[in-house]
Formats: sequence, structure tokens, C-alpha cells
Amino acid sequence: MSDCPSCRTPGMEPFYSQPRVPSHSVLLLDSADEARAFPAGRIELGVCHACGFVSNVAVDETLQAYSSECEETQAFSPRFREFARGLAERIVERHDVRGKTVLEIGCGKGEFLSMLCEAGANRGIGIDPAVIPDRVPKPARGELEVIADYYDARHAEIDADVVLCRHTLEHIPRTLDFLELVMASRPGRAGALLVFELPDVGRVLRERAFWDVYYEHCSYFTPGSLARLFRRAACEPLELELDYDDQYILISGRREAGTGRPLPLEDTPEQVADEAREFARGVERTIDGWRARIAAVRAEGGRVALWGSGSKAVSFLSHLEAGLVDAVVDVNPHRHGRFLPGSGVEVESPERLRELGPALVIAMNPIYRSEIGADLASMELDAELDAV
Repeated sequence: MSDCPSCRTPGMEPFYSQPRVPSHSVLLLDSADEARAFPAGRIELGVCHACGFVSNVAVDETLQAYSSECEETQAFSPRFREFARGLAERIVERHDVRGKTVLEIGCGKGEFLSMLCEAGANRGIGIDPAVIPDRVPKPARGELEVIADYYDARHAEIDADVVLCRHTLEHIPRTLDFLELVMASRPGRAGALLVFELPDVGRVLRERAFWDVYYEHCSYFTPGSLARLFRRAACEPLELELDYDDQYILISGRREAGTGRPLPLEDTPEQVADEAREFARGVERTIDGWRARIAAVRAEGGRVALWGSGSKAVSFLSHLEAGLVDAVVDVNPHRHGRFLPGSGVEVESPERLRELGPALVIAMNPIYRSEIGADLASMELDAELDAV
């Protein structure tokens, strides 16, 4: 068995596997044939009994290459923009991030870093291989520059007061190596504030959310396993909380002497291992339930659409066969006319639903249910709206 990438303890207990899934889920293709022929990889999730970390022990990094062809942004959703702006303002207020230099590792299209610069008149430096400079919003206050690259030792001497890393650590296989690199960098050595945000796998396990398991996410954390990783890399966690309807973990920390005592939200490795086993026992029933739900609608002559074409949709279709749905729509115009890897389904504008007249629309994230419902009402569609 593999050593744990987050604590280097030998042996991880395997508990869930998928033999063939698309190796990218936010990289869109130009044709259905190209999308269906996209390289696939294997998922073999294992849990570490020493720290509670969950990892795809079968990940093959050579199957992935992040670039400007990736379309990961959620910023076209009003609900997500509201959350992101509130989070930026909260970070500025809590930690007095005003007039500071903020380095964001994995800045995506730069929307959040721009908000943080604007909220505190900060200078931002964003690094991401998928960044598109022309799409980075210019903040009304502060400065912002971006570097289209992977973060590695070449960037270790960039000076910063805050190191931000949102929804990036889950894409990195060797998590302890990565965080040790950050802590050995100039900001890490100087005691810069670290702020990380990433999905909570505890929710995924408890809800049997198979759509939240996909190849790009090779590293999965609970609050406890994330805090333990920080301590192992010589970064003392200061705050640990859940956000965005308890879907995301938010942690902050810095290099300083601390008590080392667990924070209130931390779970134990034993709890995570138990939840992993329960996930393995129940996930097939959840998959079968969705398959039966969609089949019943189609048996009555109804059409089914997915609202949201990101990673959740790619994973959902990988488990349930693309032919079960009639359309996949998304509010992000940069996705329209492109094709999802694996299934080869074309992503269309929500306006497509006027013509389709679906009986069932499945939201790929329940947090967007209200805004999707409002859009359906504005199109005078009486489709049933459900959510994963």
C-alpha cells in the first residue's frame, strides 16, 4: 500500500474505486469525438489511519496538464460572486490585510484576488498555469499582476505578507511536500499569514456525493486532516471553519509557536476512516437511485437537463451514462459550444431549455437552487428542479 502523501505514514486503506474516468474535468474540448476519446485514468481512494487524509493512490500526473484551455471559474453565478466578495472582505477585516502584498497560488482567472486587492488596497501576485491575463479583472484599488505558470521553487523568493491558496491543494498529489515548499519560501520563513480554502471530504463521504469525486481532485481533506497537515509542515493553524453551506474548509495559519491543541472543528482519523467505509457501503445505492430517478422521468416521455457543466457534471455523467440526460447547460458563456471530456456532451446556454422544455432540471450544486429556480421562472418553465 502507498505511503500517505500528507504524513508519510506507510499504508493507506483502499475503500472506493472507479476503473475509468476522464483525467480532466474542467478542460473542455472542441468536438464530441475528441471529448469522448479524451484520456481516462483510474480512481482508487485510500484513507490514512494516522492522519485521516484521503487520496487517489492511483493518480497518474502525466495524464494532466493545466492550461488556459481549462475553464474552472464559478464567477458567472451571482450567488458565488456574493460569497467570494464577502469572503474577501472578511479576510481583510479579520487579519487587517490592508496595503499588503498577497501571493495567490492557483489564482484561476484572478477574480478573487482582484476582490481582495480592491477590498484592502492590496498588491496581488497570482500564479496559475490556467490564468488568462486578458480576463483578469482590474481592481478599482490596489495592484494586480499574474504569472501563467505552476508554483514551484522558482517562485520561492517572491515576497508577500499573505499566501492565499484556494481550491488548489486538492489538485496536488504530494500535499506535505507542497506545504513544506510554501513554508520554506520567503513568505513562509518570515511568518506570512497562510489562508487556504478547499472542499470538505467529510461532507462528500457522509452524503455519498459521488459527483464530487473526480480525477483532478487527487487529495481530499476533512478539517482535522487539514489542520494536522499544517502542523506537520510547521504552520500553526489559527482558525478552522466551514463555509459556503458547509461545503468548503477555510483554514488560516502561520509559522509561530502554538499550543498544538486540536481546534474545535477537528475530527479524528478514526472518524474519517469510519465515514470512508460507510461511503463505500452506500455509494452504489446513491448512484442507482439517481439512475432510477432519471429513468422514471424519461419513461414518461420527459426530458432531463443538468444545470452546471463543471467537474460535478463530468463525474455525474461518468457514473450514470451520458445518454440519460438530454442537455447540459451553464451560465458561463466561455463553456458554450464546447464538449465535456468523457461523455462528449455539448455545453449549452440556459436558453436552450426554452426549446427543450425539460420535465426535470438537476442542479449540480444545491447552493445555486434559488438562482436556478428564478431563471427557470423567468423562462416560464415549470420543470421540476432537483439538486444533487
